[in-house]
Amino acid sequence: MKKIILSIILGIIIPSMTLASEDARLMKANINLDDQESLQRGARNFINYCLNCHSASYMRYNRLNDIGLSNEEIKKNLLFTTDKVGELMNISMDPVEAKKWFGANPPNLTVTARSRGKDWIYSYLRTFYTDESRSLGWNNLVYPNAAMPHVLWELQGTQELIDGKLELVKPGLLSKQEYDQFVLDTTNYMVFMSEPVKLIRQKIGYFVIGFLLVLLVLVINLKREFWKDIK
Repeated sequence: MKKIILSIILGIIIPSMTLASEDARLMKANINLDDQESLQRGARNFINYCLNCHSASYMRYNRLNDIGLSNEEIKKNLLFTTDKVGELMNISMDPVEAKKWFGANPPNLTVTARSRGKDWIYSYLRTFYTDESRSLGWNNLVYPNAAMPHVLWELQGTQELIDGKLELVKPGLLSKQEYDQFVLDTTNYMVFMSEPVKLIRQKIGYFVIGFLLVLLVLVINLKREFWKDIK
């Protein structure tokens, strides 16, 4: 019996310790889904740098209206792969050719924020480093041996893994603070994209809670009125 109990305890503790060690290398993404300017910058970043290889085919361009962009702004600044704002965010890359180039088809990113989490995305985009043993010349601390090259290297610069720590050996077009904000904005948008109705649902939730509180007061007063003459 003791062995069974010990096995159950170890079965709970060991996976938890493993997850804790994996989460320890992730950086905190302090995003704000109410920050429309950040979401708009993130949408621009995503469409310019990610949507070339990765699709987001569960997302329509006109959902960007929810973050304060008009259809005209979307058409003028962000609509590169289609002519209609109601179209899905698809790409023209041939999956067969993509597999030849990268060794695997680039995944659909629509719901990556839900499957991986915001901290994972934020950390992944910040932890690329040069690795001569890799065919593409890059590796990643969060996702070792990833098939994706560091498409943002011109912005971030070149990092090397020295004594287990990342060091920036060649600056990019952006400063460290600017690049971190770039990644944070992109992460913020990807979280929004993974569940666009979340903001609407939250706003509706406030009204529902307010209604229930008012109803509670009315019900309590009604109860008192019914029972006031009963001793």
